[in-house]
Amino acid sequence: MSRYLTPAKVTLLVVALLYAEDVVPTSEAKVVLSFLASQTIPGNKTYNETETNTEYEHALPISVFESTLSSHPSARPGRSLYDLLLKRLWTIDCFHVFEAFITNLPCLLTKTREQILRERETGEDSGELHGRILRTSPLGAFVRRCYLEYTRLQFQDSIALWQDFLSYRFPTWQAYEKKNGFDGRGALDANLASLRIDTSHPLAQLMYGSLIEDERNTHGAFSLYDVEKLMEFQVSELQRLGGRLPDSMKSRLRQMTKAGTVIPKLGHYLKFLDSWRAGDYFSAFDNLHRYFDYAMQSRERAFYQYALLNLAILQADFGCYAEALPAMQEAIATARENRDVTCLNFCMSWIYHFGRSFPSEVNAKGGNGILGNEVEGLVFLKSRAKDAEMWSLLSTTLLSEAKLGLQYGDSLAVVFENIAKASHLNTIRSTQSITGPTLLMKSATYSRVGITHVAGLCGQAFLQCHVKDAPIEDILKCNCRTAGLLVQRGRYRDADEVLNSIPDHVLRVTKFQNYLDFYSGLLKSRRLLHRDDLQAAEHLLDRLRGQGLPDAEIGFSLSLLEIELSMRLGNYNTALKNVEALARRAYNEISDIAVQTRLLNLKARILADCGHPLKGFSLLIKAAQIAHRGRILPSLWESIVLLAALLNEAREFAAAADMLDAIMPPVLKYQDCALTARAYSTLADTFMGLAGLEENKPTKQKEFINKAMENNEHAYMQFRYLEDLKGQLEMLKKKATVLHWRGDLVLGNDTATQYLELQRQHEAERV
Repeated sequence: MSRYLTPAKVTLLVVALLYAEDVVPTSEAKVVLSFLASQTIPGNKTYNETETNTEYEHALPISVFESTLSSHPSARPGRSLYDLLLKRLWTIDCFHVFEAFITNLPCLLTKTREQILRERETGEDSGELHGRILRTSPLGAFVRRCYLEYTRLQFQDSIALWQDFLSYRFPTWQAYEKKNGFDGRGALDANLASLRIDTSHPLAQLMYGSLIEDERNTHGAFSLYDVEKLMEFQVSELQRLGGRLPDSMKSRLRQMTKAGTVIPKLGHYLKFLDSWRAGDYFSAFDNLHRYFDYAMQSRERAFYQYALLNLAILQADFGCYAEALPAMQEAIATARENRDVTCLNFCMSWIYHFGRSFPSEVNAKGGNGILGNEVEGLVFLKSRAKDAEMWSLLSTTLLSEAKLGLQYGDSLAVVFENIAKASHLNTIRSTQSITGPTLLMKSATYSRVGITHVAGLCGQAFLQCHVKDAPIEDILKCNCRTAGLLVQRGRYRDADEVLNSIPDHVLRVTKFQNYLDFYSGLLKSRRLLHRDDLQAAEHLLDRLRGQGLPDAEIGFSLSLLEIELSMRLGNYNTALKNVEALARRAYNEISDIAVQTRLLNLKARILADCGHPLKGFSLLIKAAQIAHRGRILPSLWESIVLLAALLNEAREFAAAADMLDAIMPPVLKYQDCALTARAYSTLADTFMGLAGLEENKPTKQKEFINKAMENNEHAYMQFRYLEDLKGQLEMLKKKATVLHWRGDLVLGNDTATQYLELQRQHEAERV
């Protein structure tokens, strides 16, 4: 296998020769030069393969030359550029001519600077032929490299390249004969014709037997240089997007191996990345060791720290935290020793995020003193990223700072400032891979302040405009977040369509497939709880708990659903214990004030359902204070709704009505059907309480009762959107009670019938 030269590159040299011989008209020079540049400049190949071979494909099929050059005339009347190319190709009729063609390549180039200076000093012309292709031009560099690579080839490799060239140009024999006629020479070697030897002769069989039998049609398609560049591109894409190797590329690599192509050691690293994403720990571990064992035997020993970095990430991804942290600490020490700033910064960033996700593991292994506290760690990472001009790391650090500010309840202005800085950096530095996390962070921030429609627009903008260059993990999380917002509004079918529309290449990664299954299970469990199918919900939640938690945030959502299940089953003691245990665990793992406020509200709600609402007064006041200070408006609104229900129990109906009237407009904009339904229901109870205080004023009492009925109907519709059976039945029960109290027996009986019919319908659906 050749290191660089292939039959396709030799054909490109013939095209360059045509250009240098002035047989290309001036009007067609742009086409020829554009074609040569597209094939010789790395990363600039734009052609489309016109022929597809299911067995194997050349890196540059001969059909591409035909489709590109056949429609352009040459300086020879009646001949196209492709006709002249064929004539030149078949002029190379033996190995001697082939070698002479390549060894005379320097004649296509202009004189060197040394030759020009020497001629000026002596005043004599060397008499050597020189072309007009500049040595420093891309085409000149390509010609010089081809010549240099050929001079480095062993004799047997030169013969193999010649035979591959014969096999490569053989499909054009009929087209050549049609234009130039049969001159008595064969399609293999002119020496055979001069010796009057046919292909059955032993000498011909010895030299070209494999070609005669058509066994070498898959050889010489790629050089080692091409394979290395192909693998480097695949590795960069897998690292950038976080996906798996496409099946078509796996098939091509297998075909290359069968055809005798030497796969470089980078192939082991490619297999490591694919096995890692596939969830095959043992294969990933084995291929990682193989790659770096080969690297240590060569000049790449300076990359030892990257072996440790990959090993630590692999161990952490498969849950081996006790092995991951020491490996990363060793990688940091090695990177410092080798003065590898890039690797060191990546290691420090990983340590920070690992400490945020698993603080107990870091403390147990003594790794909490590497970066100091969280704020100091972010300041350190920002300074190192700026010094090293690692813009993606700097953008990620700014987003981490914004997230930390949200969790600690810092100023929203500072949070949005960090997000804006990250967005500006992504734009001016073209870091497309960070655009997804930036929009996700912006969406989460808008959700915290209760602007759900803007949060949804951020997700739509990402999915419509930035999916092409985004890591597939961001695509998955954005789809899941969009589905969660839809379920919050009771649009279960739309949420299922969003989750089902996730691209297949995302789901080929085992970790992401498990994440999607778990998240889909959470949404289904929530719907089952709303439909009061508690047995099915309990079974599904048990399965999700046994499946393993993808991350801490989803684990928190699962715990909340388990608490909700206990409340609906009437196990309030269990629910209260779970809330307290979750609060202790969240303080150590999540450290988010939004989690604290939600748990305080949940505990107060459990106490209210148990018949002790006044015991939750201090909890609600504390939750409201924390939510107001941190601008967590949905939690603040939930605290106010629960506080209004508590005031109703204390017969402070006017105060409760004022509080609920103040928050109803932003609650409606938040588009959370559960919160809106509870707010309307509490407001209906408040107006009924006010009506009870106006016994001496029938007109005022009737007005309050009408408002109560109106809000009761609104609450019923919100519960209906959610398919919440318990809430719908409660609203129908209240409505029927009020109608019977008012003496409207017909509507009251209709409402009671609707109550029973709804209950029977859900029981029939569960069966």
